Amino acid sequence: MAFRWKLLEKRLTFELRSQCNGNPICCNRAGTFFSSWSSENPNPSSHIDPCLCAGCVDTEQIDENEHGYARVEEMDLKKFGLLSSCGNTSDEHRKTCNFGDADEDKESEEGEGESDNDHDIGVLNMASTNKPQRQTFRIVGGDEDESRHPLVKEVCRLISLRSSWNPKLENELRHLLRSLKPRHVCAVLRVQNDERNALKFFYWADRQWRYRHDLIVYYAMLEVLSKTKLYDGAQRVLRLMLRRGIELQPQAFVYVMISHSRAGNMVKAMQVLFLMQKAGVEPDLSICNAAIYVLVKGNRLEKALRFLNRMRVIGIERSVVTFNCLIKGYCDLHRIDDAVSLIDEMPFEGCSPDKVSYYTVMGFLCKEKRIKEVRELMGKMLKDGKLLPDQVTYNTLIHMLTKHGHSDDAVVFLKEAEERGFLVDKVGYSAIINSFCQEGRIDRAKELLGEMITKGCSPDVVTYSAVVHGFCRVGEVDEAKKLMQVMNRQGCKPNTISYTALLNGLCRSGKSSEAREMMNLSEEEWWTPNCITYSVVMHGLRREGKLSEACDVVKEMIRKGFQPTAVEINLVIQSLCRESRVNDAKNFMEECLHKGCAVNAVNFSTVIHGFCQRGDVDAALSLLDDMYLSDRCPDTVTYTTIINALAKKGRIEDAIELTKKMLHKGLVPSPITYRSIICRFCEQSRVEDLLKLLEKMLSRKDCRTVYNQVIEKLCSLGNLDEAYKLLGKVLRTASRFDASTCHMLMESYMSKGIPLLSYKVGCRMFDRNLIPDLKLCEKVCKRLMLEGKSDEANKLMLRFVERGCISPQHQSKIC
Repeated sequence: MAFRWKLLEKRLTFELRSQCNGNPICCNRAGTFFSSWSSENPNPSSHIDPCLCAGCVDTEQIDENEHGYARVEEMDLKKFGLLSSCGNTSDEHRKTCNFGDADEDKESEEGEGESDNDHDIGVLNMASTNKPQRQTFRIVGGDEDESRHPLVKEVCRLISLRSSWNPKLENELRHLLRSLKPRHVCAVLRVQNDERNALKFFYWADRQWRYRHDLIVYYAMLEVLSKTKLYDGAQRVLRLMLRRGIELQPQAFVYVMISHSRAGNMVKAMQVLFLMQKAGVEPDLSICNAAIYVLVKGNRLEKALRFLNRMRVIGIERSVVTFNCLIKGYCDLHRIDDAVSLIDEMPFEGCSPDKVSYYTVMGFLCKEKRIKEVRELMGKMLKDGKLLPDQVTYNTLIHMLTKHGHSDDAVVFLKEAEERGFLVDKVGYSAIINSFCQEGRIDRAKELLGEMITKGCSPDVVTYSAVVHGFCRVGEVDEAKKLMQVMNRQGCKPNTISYTALLNGLCRSGKSSEAREMMNLSEEEWWTPNCITYSVVMHGLRREGKLSEACDVVKEMIRKGFQPTAVEINLVIQSLCRESRVNDAKNFMEECLHKGCAVNAVNFSTVIHGFCQRGDVDAALSLLDDMYLSDRCPDTVTYTTIINALAKKGRIEDAIELTKKMLHKGLVPSPITYRSIICRFCEQSRVEDLLKLLEKMLSRKDCRTVYNQVIEKLCSLGNLDEAYKLLGKVLRTASRFDASTCHMLMESYMSKGIPLLSYKVGCRMFDRNLIPDLKLCEKVCKRLMLEGKSDEANKLMLRFVERGCISPQHQSKIC
């Protein structure tokens, strides 16, 4: 009977498990996880103090049962209420906090907003000082050794074949998964170059039959995600842990908080504290340190200080990491005195400052070149902190000073370190030498290089490459060549960086052909050019007008697997077009396009502009069609170039149709578009067509001065009748731009010998509350008097008297 009951229980578990595959938290319903894999790596640039990320799982408390069938079956039965009478505390916990409810979390985040309140600090009230300290987990170490395990290597190999994935490979991976220990799974997650691949593998493995992740796997996954900006994935893993009834430690929330912080979401990072509160997890020192770090990184130092005070009230012991975060915050705000005061207060808080505390302040002082205060702080470190300045101290100061270009001060500390018996390694020397080279002080760099060799500190390829680059920066290419020969004699083989620096110097000295020959001999010299090497030589040949050779370099670059950027392609195209080699430019661009290079709309527009300058508008229109065929959308600049060329050729109807097409595509005319159309249509005396087209363009984007431009262009062409007809459109706004346009029209009438029309323009300006130029109107009045039209002259001057611009005596003098 017991045997039959056991079979029935396993069958029921199988049926329930098949229904559980639709769980949106832990998996997707169908398809293999490899189908949506991406090889793109976010490569986060931010760095978190490793002290904040100390891992936590004690492997002795973890059951390393290979499959964990009993645990999985029990969890699935409890999930469907079949073991409700067993008193499952984890279910009650889930019902209480509703942690997996995405909508509730969203409402909570929206309710918080970005206000600078202290509600999140109130989470610390959960901490109980009367309870004994909870035992924390610690993730097992030795991942470097585990990554060499044959099973781990084979799993990683199968994962790397995601581009050619098939069911056979998936079955093989599924078979290997059942043989992996939890620590092996952790190693697989950690060795992935793309953290998103690790997350995909984590979800895929979680969907497999008769397998469930062990506790350390969840924490390893969170630790991997904490080094990226993938905060959504980290938060999903956290929710999955709670749904599975896995006991959460504050370290899990630390990982999620750090991931939010790397992505720049300071507010959401602090809202992790609310999630921790809902999960019933008491805060500890690790989560407090993470919170303070996030606040400091988000420039919320005052709130970080209030957080620290709350820690003091509830009895959470502060660590040196806590104070170091605050010291960093003070330094970021240039509050050095407060940072030093905090170092003084640390012993009274039961926490002595370490060298990092002092190095943080020293780093800011080095940046400001406040060397005297650096030395005072070194004395304070020895006197108060009982911390002896050692080799690490001097190396740190040397690197800080050279980073900010204070090479002379770095040399002083180097000498002082050597006098005290400390050995400054080649890295420190290289940093100073590189700083001198960056400043153009190549003689000082050579002198220091000689001292380095004399003292028995052999320079490496980095040191020599820095000096080679320095010689090339100041134009001493021959000296750079000699130094390369010295490198070979010293047994230090120049690398790609060394040769690239030398080739750059040759190209800037007008010796691009020599640089090209040297690059061709790279295989004989046992070095391999990279994409920067090819770009350097290509730009050098282009600057010297050797465009055919430059194109050959780009083609060779593509054959070697390097992709030139759109900017580099455009520079070659521009150079070819300047020499009227537009067909060559087009062929070069098309070849780059067929090779899969990043050819964009700007490259097409450059070639189109070349055809238009040559007067070959049909070729430009053909290339415009090719843009759509190659899925490159032309922009306003592209259309404006062709429209201007069409109108210049007298093909007004084609220009109108192309403009309508541009508007139909949703492109907004630019000021250059308006100027080009106005200029060309006015030259062809197609004013009516111009006005109709402008109305369509203005419906897309308003241009307040468009009619001003039309009148001014007509005046310059002598078409004053058409200009006068448009005067009403200009005087609608009555701005200073309109006054300038009216003055131009008045002067045009005066130059034509028609002062009466100038008088009418001036009167219309007065009617629109625009005061015309007095000197110009005086000229108009004098011309009117000469023609016997004194009444008009008196009326015009009377307008100025009424406005209070001139006195009646001045009017009588003029008239």
